[in-house]
Amino acid sequence: MTVTIGRRELLAALGGGAAAWPLAARAQQDERMRRIGVLMGGSGRADDPDVKERYSAFLERLQQSGWIDGRNVRIETRWPAEDADSIRKYAVELVALAPDVILAAGTSIMGPLLQATRTIPIVFAGVADPVGAGFVESLARPSGNATGFMQFEYSLSAKWLELLKQIAPAVTRAAILRDPAVTSGVGQFAVIQSAAPSLGLDVSPINVRIAGDIERGVTAFARYPNSGLIVTASGQSAIHRDLIIKLAAQHKMPAVYARRLFVTDGGLISYGPDRVDLFRLAAGYVDRILRGAKPADLPVQAPTKYELVINLKTAKALGLEVPPTLLARADEVIE
Repeated sequence: MTVTIGRRELLAALGGGAAAWPLAARAQQDERMRRIGVLMGGSGRADDPDVKERYSAFLERLQQSGWIDGRNVRIETRWPAEDADSIRKYAVELVALAPDVILAAGTSIMGPLLQATRTIPIVFAGVADPVGAGFVESLARPSGNATGFMQFEYSLSAKWLELLKQIAPAVTRAAILRDPAVTSGVGQFAVIQSAAPSLGLDVSPINVRIAGDIERGVTAFARYPNSGLIVTASGQSAIHRDLIIKLAAQHKMPAVYARRLFVTDGGLISYGPDRVDLFRLAAGYVDRILRGAKPADLPVQAPTKYELVINLKTAKALGLEVPPTLLARADEVIE
């Protein structure tokens, strides 16, 4: 049987099909394989337990949001060493892949990455003072192509002094290990210096960029009695972590650290943001950007979870009795 269709019906049918074509094209576009770039900081090794835990948390949160590597997203990860040349190399390499969004893990990553691109969206995790460093214009309105989660607010720095006096009441002098080459190093020391008189403490800075400077500075400071250490948050302090912990033990100096990793490696006490949680939060921003949000419209946020970690074995070696009230507040106690 022959079916005859009139000119009006033919035009209507063609019109309906034409209207459907853009919808189909949009559906195909939405279903295309997306690409995420990841530039990790830390040791430059994927098997570093601290780095691996943060990276795994990021991937897990992406999966919970529906992004599965190899299925609807391709994740390109680079693991630079903590030196400028390595970071620059991998930043340029990732940008050349033209990902939809890049995760930047840490302060040292951001400068080279922003030099490589001012258009590809960047979500950072664990960055200190993103405004002071010039990565964003303001916390509420980042502008530009970057946003994310800062490592801490400067007011946290005063807390380290309080903890030092609580766990070692006899301490009257504190050496502050900081990186003066970055804005956060200057800012952290300023807050500590301001809070010190009210706690009866004298504070002196020691730079952490060169191992020899750290060793000479701590050794000289330890000659005076009732001395302690505050190790502020910086990439350089992480690089020299083993040396700093060794010096504190060698000179029997109670030390407060900004990161949990120092305490699990033998340091006395730490208080700082839950860095693993920062990477979960960053995955949430990556998800929103993949679904159409702009970095400029997503405010930079401070951490919401902090952790207090105490190493009782180290306290015993230093002859310190940890107050029960401090132990009761600890999120983790290493025995």
